[in-house]
Amino acid sequence: MLGYRRRVPTALLSVYDKTGIVDLARSLHGLGWSLLSSGGTARQVLDAGIPVTDVAELTGFPAILGHRVVTLHPKVHGGLLADPTDPSHVADLEQYGIEPIALAVINLYPFTSDPGIELIDVGGPTMVRAAAKNHAHVGVVVDPADYDAVADELRNEGVLSDGTRRRLARDAFAHTAAYDAAIVSWFDASDVEPEPLPRTLHLALERAQDLRYGENPHQQGARYRSVGATGWWDSMEQHGGKGLSYLNLYDTEAAWRLVHRFDTTACVIVKHANPCGVALGSGADAVHDAYAKANACDPVSAFGGIVAVNAPVTVAMAEELAPVFTEVVVAPGYEPGALEVLTAKKNLRVITARAPGPVPFDVRPIDGGLLVQQPDPVSIDRTDWRVVTDLQPTDAQWDDLVFAWQVCAAVSSNAIVYAKDAQAFGIGAGQQNRLDSARLAAERSAGRAHGGVCASDAFFPFRDGLDATAAAGVAAVIQPGGSVRDDEVIAAADEHGLAMVFTGERHFRH
Repeated sequence: MLGYRRRVPTALLSVYDKTGIVDLARSLHGLGWSLLSSGGTARQVLDAGIPVTDVAELTGFPAILGHRVVTLHPKVHGGLLADPTDPSHVADLEQYGIEPIALAVINLYPFTSDPGIELIDVGGPTMVRAAAKNHAHVGVVVDPADYDAVADELRNEGVLSDGTRRRLARDAFAHTAAYDAAIVSWFDASDVEPEPLPRTLHLALERAQDLRYGENPHQQGARYRSVGATGWWDSMEQHGGKGLSYLNLYDTEAAWRLVHRFDTTACVIVKHANPCGVALGSGADAVHDAYAKANACDPVSAFGGIVAVNAPVTVAMAEELAPVFTEVVVAPGYEPGALEVLTAKKNLRVITARAPGPVPFDVRPIDGGLLVQQPDPVSIDRTDWRVVTDLQPTDAQWDDLVFAWQVCAAVSSNAIVYAKDAQAFGIGAGQQNRLDSARLAAERSAGRAHGGVCASDAFFPFRDGLDATAAAGVAAVIQPGGSVRDDEVIAAADEHGLAMVFTGERHFRH
């Protein structure tokens, strides 16, 4: 075969995303490469005055079946899969007139942009996988961000190194794996009766951010995101402070999600993934009021914490926060002057961010796989809530019960929250028994929740926890109910003159 004997290197260009493809084609042509392409890619290259051979001319077949079949041909895949060091492969190339392809530049139909059957690419992934399998002899490029580096290496070295081809092949297989994962997820989501959890789970993630370190400085850490998707972390703007660590992200995520459970101006302060201060604000400077109240809940624990507010930070709030050692402040915006106050703190990370989006699954590693569950939706729909005591909550107590219930669901179990007037005063988190959580919350509230409410993430298994709650001076309790000793606990509430609400829904958080 004359073309094969000439050993003129051939590059196959077949891309949906045309970014940078003309510049790459021009570079390859200038280096003496022969270009092979089809469809819109070929037209764009030709329009730029760069010679290119259409795939149809190579194969002898036009695009058929509404462009579903273009590159599925032995002259294409033989060229991608041929091993020039194998005599039998060389013989086949000679016999069937197949030219080896040394570089494949391919990206796929954007399935995630408008998921559907017609955007399921067939020829593209097939070529990508063929070239990546044969990476000992073929370079495969799926990301336009690699074009310049590939062109530079070819210009400077004449060939792509083994290391470069291997890296590109690895990225190519990751590209097709993510593509297939998106298609599987679409099938699962578009089922007439989708399962709550899919039969198989396909996670395609890309490293989006290197972190200062993991949970501890001797651990490496990074943030990964779903391929083809972005979250609020990708659009956030950090105005000052050091780089973010693993725990900065983990705790900030917890604070940002909790503060967005509230429809009115709110502040959440988180330490070690648990809220240590939560309050709703009021008045002319509601966000400042919310911060002052949240910080007052537990100022000792708030030291070194994460502050999240769901309204723009005012100068007054910034001036009150600035003297308090804080790791991260996150808000939807900052009023004039507030940003200057906060960024004057050298180590304070100041972040502007949009609201968080939904999370499809909660995932945790275990030996041999993952534990997967649906995220916990925290409902404040009172339709199925029941008052089980003789005493009914007042309107003000109902408001506080709803507030405390939302806070409690974000606290590590066993969780107890004492609150009054939309302000948390005592939070007992992560204790092995509910009685200790109730006592810890009472100690931290120091009588400030007198006449307020208590929320418990799960039922009181014995009346002792309810007795400790009553001793803290609260007037109303909200809990799921469901204990075999519910009658004893209800009797204890009546004995103490408390109103108690059963929600019928537990919110364990581990």
